[in-house]
Amino acid sequence: MATPSVQEVLPPSLDSTSEPPPVFDGTTRLYINYQCPFAQRTWIVRNYKGLHDKIKLVPIDLQNRPAWYKEKVYPPNKVPSLEHNGKVIGESLDVIKYVDSNFEGPALWPDDSDKQKFADELLAYVDTFIKNVFGSFKGDTIKEAGAEFDYLETALQKFVDGPFFLGQFSLVDAAYAPFVERFQIFLHEVLKYDITSGRPKLAAWVKELNNLDAYKPTKCDPKHLVQFYKSRFLA
Repeated sequence: MATPSVQEVLPPSLDSTSEPPPVFDGTTRLYINYQCPFAQRTWIVRNYKGLHDKIKLVPIDLQNRPAWYKEKVYPPNKVPSLEHNGKVIGESLDVIKYVDSNFEGPALWPDDSDKQKFADELLAYVDTFIKNVFGSFKGDTIKEAGAEFDYLETALQKFVDGPFFLGQFSLVDAAYAPFVERFQIFLHEVLKYDITSGRPKLAAWVKELNNLDAYKPTKCDPKHLVQFYKSRFLA
């Protein structure tokens, strides 16, 4: 069960003019960007586990990055990264697994061996899913992207003890959610293509996701998203 909703005042993004936080002072920090889907994965998990007071959000302006982030925090200069116990962990799938394993709150990895195996399969596929949908923007989008949403529809039929991939909300949902969110917005805006049409399990999944207090504050700005994707993929 998700931790009760917390109304959080989101801090402003730090840019090249910003002073660095007191790095490695014992505070646990999650460095994110408000529009980045990879960072959003970690933000969702942090919220779902009720770690608002334990893990401080530090948003980074990726268009005008502060030099200290690369120099003092995370040399790859990407988000997300997690500063914890004197070290920094990067790569979003690694971060969500680490947060789930090392912090209190609802467990987001199943005990059931069949669910663990399926979770591993879905997490192993997520990069392919993302790559194929992005690739479809330059081809027969509805056919090519449609095959990927069919994959999700089928996956969502495996466990019937809840609306999510493993029945109950898990790391798998957090891994896919930011990208499905963006693809749904963009494809509807540009092609009037509804990814949930004819896919009742995916429609139910999106609906339940949008009801999660942990997810709601992490959602991207649709106007910004559409403008960014149009300039990147349709120019």
